[in-house]
Amino acid sequence: MPLEISIKRDEAKGKVWSHVRSKWLVETPEESVRQEYLLVLVNEYGFALEQIAEEMDLTGRGSAAARADFVIWRTAQDKADDNAPFIIVECKSDNVTIKPQDYSQGEHYARICGAPFFVTHNSRETKYWRVKKDKVPGYTEEIENIPHGDASDKDIEELLSKLRVFKEKEFADLLHKCHNIIRNREKKDPAAAFDEIAKVLFIKVYVERSLLTRRNKTNLFTVDVLKNQIAENPLDNLFQETKRAYSTDKIFEQDERINLKPATGEAIVKELEKYNLSDTSEDVKGVAFERFLGRTFRGEIGQFFTPRTIVEFMVHMVDPQEDDIVCDPASGSGGFLIRVFEIVREKILADADREYNVFKAHVEKDNSLSVEQRARKLQDKFTEVQALIDQKSEGSRLWKLSNRCIYGTDANDRMARTSKMNMIMHGDGHGGVHHHDGFLNVNGIFEGRFDIVLTNPPFGANVEPTDKVLPADVFVMPSADERYMSEYGDLYVKAQNRVKAALNKPIASLFDLPKSDKAKIKTELLFIERCLDLLKPGGRLGIVLPEGIFNNPSLAYVREFTEDRAFLRAVVSLPQETFVSSGASVKCSLLFLQKFTEEEQQKFDETYAAAKAEIEVRYADEIKVERVRLESKINAAMQAKDAELRKALQKELKDYLKAMESHQLSESRQLFKERFDYPIFMYEAEKVGISATGEEDQNELYPNSNTPADCDRTCLEWYREFLADPSAFAVVGGSE
Repeated sequence: MPLEISIKRDEAKGKVWSHVRSKWLVETPEESVRQEYLLVLVNEYGFALEQIAEEMDLTGRGSAAARADFVIWRTAQDKADDNAPFIIVECKSDNVTIKPQDYSQGEHYARICGAPFFVTHNSRETKYWRVKKDKVPGYTEEIENIPHGDASDKDIEELLSKLRVFKEKEFADLLHKCHNIIRNREKKDPAAAFDEIAKVLFIKVYVERSLLTRRNKTNLFTVDVLKNQIAENPLDNLFQETKRAYSTDKIFEQDERINLKPATGEAIVKELEKYNLSDTSEDVKGVAFERFLGRTFRGEIGQFFTPRTIVEFMVHMVDPQEDDIVCDPASGSGGFLIRVFEIVREKILADADREYNVFKAHVEKDNSLSVEQRARKLQDKFTEVQALIDQKSEGSRLWKLSNRCIYGTDANDRMARTSKMNMIMHGDGHGGVHHHDGFLNVNGIFEGRFDIVLTNPPFGANVEPTDKVLPADVFVMPSADERYMSEYGDLYVKAQNRVKAALNKPIASLFDLPKSDKAKIKTELLFIERCLDLLKPGGRLGIVLPEGIFNNPSLAYVREFTEDRAFLRAVVSLPQETFVSSGASVKCSLLFLQKFTEEEQQKFDETYAAAKAEIEVRYADEIKVERVRLESKINAAMQAKDAELRKALQKELKDYLKAMESHQLSESRQLFKERFDYPIFMYEAEKVGISATGEEDQNELYPNSNTPADCDRTCLEWYREFLADPSAFAVVGGSE
């Protein structure tokens, strides 16, 4: 094993030592990234400095811009003999997610010199690739890792055959296989078996992140390591350690254990041990996990699973930005929250790179600076920008995103736990997710607080009069209560007081939509009001709803309730089969709203009041005449002591007044709509990326690689054009 090396800096001169070239270099951010990755290659992978060349020209042009950051040979002798290199490494100082097309130079160099592997590395992540000589340039195959310095031919062969990057279906199938092992050996029902899978996955993620040096050959999550431990259930020991690490998040109960026989646990570990979840991309893990969820719980808790294409489309429709506070009050497996987190994180990282590159361009134009001064300015700026996107640093941009912007709650404890775990697998943001009734305020989730609400609420169930606010629903730990009062102020106090005032009363009593506290109301209807309540003035809502809400005459009051509080921005009708793979056959549409600002609500109320007053004046004389006529007849019947006629006339007057009131309200709303008119985007989709069996399908919702041949613009693109110029649109359909 080569001797370990460390970074050597001359702070006074702004220089960093190149161990490969044996000389001091001006320390730019790019040079820092390169020299720090050299430590990984030597100290963790075990490559000797004699096997490595730095800034090597592989093209013969002699241009510094056309040089590989590191060229690594299988042995020092191979390098001395000018044999083909083993690995090409390309480093950059940016922070964005690595994509093959952005690092095509590395593949180009690898092909030129015949290297079988290349590495792409930046400030945020590292990815590994193999070069397929039988494929055209541009074809890349991502792999799980590169060989270590002392790897044998057999090691390399195993690496390529086993430690490969997951494909979504492969990972989903693996999880399903583990699920079946538990069901068959332990005789557990699907939900209980899933709970055990969740625990084991959580252990694996924790072990990889906390106990292993990344890329280290020794893996504690292996059957061999478990068997060598003297313990009744070694896997449960690891689980207890994992629980302690995440104790503040209350993901698992204090007395929760691995409920598997040691042999079953070992069988699961054997299936999972050869895969590295920490290095598997977050997107792949997320898609696979969701596939597994949908497949496992189809028809049981499948309603908690929203197809990824629908999630993707809805998130882009509401367009989350940095500092937007987002909530899903029926978060299920966390799909909406995870995608918001990923998209906003990418925007923050891209903006950080943009800020640095603008500064860099300015500094490089300043001819008054020496090379050293220029490098020092760039290094200082780079350090400043990196500190602002350090997710572990309290107050940083990514810390705020993870800890202050993402909130969710679910009444099903299994789904709340799953959502937290899913978010941790995706990179975090799980701290704001709770197991709690979505209709009730909890911690940071209360009225008037959110810029965006995205949700797919449960359909078909009812909120019953017997569903009451219980003491456990209003209890908050004193320490947490103090924190929330400090953080949210009067808004939080008032929100908590509203719930406390309803203690032991029906949950429906907190809302306006139910016609009576003593009547049941559909869950999805109450969620519409809850979502609007959660939004700040001007906040955006995207919600999945059964199509009956949009066209059922008996639900007109729900539509009017919504129209009285928010702009209807868009309605997108989905095909019947969209949710079939999740165990639901109801036809749905997506509704996008924007809550009125205080000024807009005032204008709405004034316009509506004026329309009502105008209609009341229009019918006042007619109603007065008819009332006088009928009341005169009623008086005559009373004098004649004709009780039957009196009752009939009183009923006629009552029915008339009720009918006229309804007629006036209808005309008032019609007149009001003419005066408070605004365009609404309507779209009927036919292909939304998922078939009735849950397989991938063509997708016309947003730009992707599988749009229908006749789709010149996707729904999202139409919508953005609509927002830019609504007057150019009349009716937009899937074929237009």
